[in-house]
Amino acid sequence: MEAADLLVAYLEQIGVEYVFGVPGAAIEPLYNALARSARRGGPRPIVARHETGAAFMADGYARETGKIGVCCATSGPGATNLITGVACAYENEIPLLVITGQPSLLMMGRGSLQESSGAGIDTVAMFRTCTRYSALISHPDQLERQLTNALLSAYQPTPGPVHLSIPMDVHRSLLKCGPSYNLAHLLQPLSAVDDAAVRELQAQLAQAQRVVVLIGSGCGEAIDLIIELVERMGAVFVVTPDAKGFISPRHPLYRGVFGFAGHRSAVAAMENKSVDLILVVGSNLSEWTSNGWSEAVLNNRLVHIDSCEAHLARSPMARLHVRGGIRPVFERLLRTLRRDGTKEISVGEKLRFKKISVDDPFKPASVEAPIKPQYLMRELGWRSPPDTRFLTDTGNSTIWAIHHLGMHDHRPSKGGWMRVTMNFAPMGWAIGGAVGTALANRAVPVVCITGDGSLLMNGQEMTVALTEKLTVLFVILNDAALGMVKHGQRLAGAEQIGFELPTVDFRLLAESMGIPGHVIHTAQDFENLDLDAILSNPGPTVLDVRVDREEAPPMELRLRTLGR
Repeated sequence: MEAADLLVAYLEQIGVEYVFGVPGAAIEPLYNALARSARRGGPRPIVARHETGAAFMADGYARETGKIGVCCATSGPGATNLITGVACAYENEIPLLVITGQPSLLMMGRGSLQESSGAGIDTVAMFRTCTRYSALISHPDQLERQLTNALLSAYQPTPGPVHLSIPMDVHRSLLKCGPSYNLAHLLQPLSAVDDAAVRELQAQLAQAQRVVVLIGSGCGEAIDLIIELVERMGAVFVVTPDAKGFISPRHPLYRGVFGFAGHRSAVAAMENKSVDLILVVGSNLSEWTSNGWSEAVLNNRLVHIDSCEAHLARSPMARLHVRGGIRPVFERLLRTLRRDGTKEISVGEKLRFKKISVDDPFKPASVEAPIKPQYLMRELGWRSPPDTRFLTDTGNSTIWAIHHLGMHDHRPSKGGWMRVTMNFAPMGWAIGGAVGTALANRAVPVVCITGDGSLLMNGQEMTVALTEKLTVLFVILNDAALGMVKHGQRLAGAEQIGFELPTVDFRLLAESMGIPGHVIHTAQDFENLDLDAILSNPGPTVLDVRVDREEAPPMELRLRTLGR
């Protein structure tokens, strides 16, 4: 087999179904191998419209499946186009395998087209700043070892993207045998736990009268155990913006989102002076997840539980750090609570969930008034099936969703029912991410909540959903502006400049692509939609929602952090 076939065989071994990318000359041998693979039912290519979109799709696939997402690009501009999406995955700790092409080894250093080795634009060095591992494979005998190193680095000690740059002639090299290693076995998650720290935490919990738990994005695998501990302790819990999708906003012990676009009730719970312990679980305590590095969380009441040393390093003031896999840590904690007879909330109490999320949104005052984003978020969540996946884009879209989106019911999933991108936060992430999510799980509807600015940047990726017949609803908050810029300038008293966008009819744009679309002007227009039919349609749909342009989102935290 060719070296490219060996690479694809390893992807199949670890359960990867798709490789997202854009073809080109330097990566052609990999696409030849994928064509051979697709014919026998193995991993196949998904052709994005732009390499950044390919990385976003791989990100969405990884979040939904828990597997590594794979994306690829040709040399030169193909590789550099990937960088924004890869950097986003790096900052959000999403495991990706990034494969880029190079001209043949004999052509390097001679000014070949789109050369991106050290003799030209050095893409291996570029990726080194936004990946856990970046290497050039200069000989076919290196492939298995470098691939093993890269995949292990994608998961340990902190998840993230890894990069391999492979020259065309190395891809085409003939090898005598198939895979030599069992990488699926090597990639099993570590379960080590600091048992001494767990015993210390058990002792402190036994003495504590009031406990608040802050649930972070690393808690997906253990959310059932964390909620059980909250209920047995009679504690309350809040979530970071990127963890809202793990929980029911109607749970009686939920106090809201703590952090960017969050709720006053969450801040009040954290600032309560009578609280003895604050358990922060699976959070990196960044600007958006710590409410702007608030002293309400960063104090000596804090116990930080995480498997990642880099996260724990951000809480040196904590009274206790508990290192280890979050699920095994909580299994140990609950073993003691169950043995001691601490009881859960009764079933009756569980069923008395709040009927609405924190801060009830409101319907417009008149039937002719533009639809309010708050109302749209509430109704969209309530009317969607319980297995819907929501991805929200950077800008006003994610602010409104973090604060107001809630579901009447939800089914637990690896990535949660709502997914946002923190930290690096590129516009348009949710568009590609929704495509990758829908490919990963065709059995559930996917809703992408984006803005007109993001759609104008990356909207071409909707055609991938059309090609693949994916059930994705693209909800576009259309206010003819870069909304977060516009309202940020107004709230800060800055110059009003650079936020205007043309009023685009995205229904017509969608229909030109062969995608059905609707324009929503009012709340009544939205209520008249047959949302059940749309979310069961085997293909994408576009909603061009003309939201109230004057409605300012809750973005005070960002302004405060900027000193404005």
